[in-house]
Amino acid sequence: MDSKMKLLGHPIHQMLVVFPVGLLATAVIFDVIHAVGGNETMAVVAFWLISAGIIGGLVAAPFGTIDWLSIPAGTRAKSVGAMHGVGNVLVIILFLGSWALRREVPADPGVIALLLALCGGAVATVTAWLGGELVDRLGVGVHDGAHLDAPSSLKKHTIA
Repeated sequence: MDSKMKLLGHPIHQMLVVFPVGLLATAVIFDVIHAVGGNETMAVVAFWLISAGIIGGLVAAPFGTIDWLSIPAGTRAKSVGAMHGVGNVLVIILFLGSWALRREVPADPGVIALLLALCGGAVATVTAWLGGELVDRLGVGVHDGAHLDAPSSLKKHTIA
């Protein structure tokens, strides 16, 4: 099933999700480093990574929603896509809560802020797997003519 929102022949949602996934995962890693070693700089960096990750997630979400709306009702892809989307809303809420708790003093996030980020990271792992299931198993966002010798997606487009 081809994506409805594309840029130069590729699904926009799939291009954008790498940013929030990478930023939020890296924030969790920096939080762990802070929690183990007490380095306040790591906590401050995690705060800014979470800030950027939330923004990235909010930018990617509408494109995923548009693609999800075009999936036929009653299909496994529709239900997996719903779990993926709802799960990602939960990820943003968890990280937003973590961000709000650290906003006053980013260098000292506190236990609850760290737990929210860890839970957000755990849920994001599941939703990333669901996204992979949508693309790799169910073919959502895959061009209808995709194959190992398919022509470049740029053939019909020019780059200025």
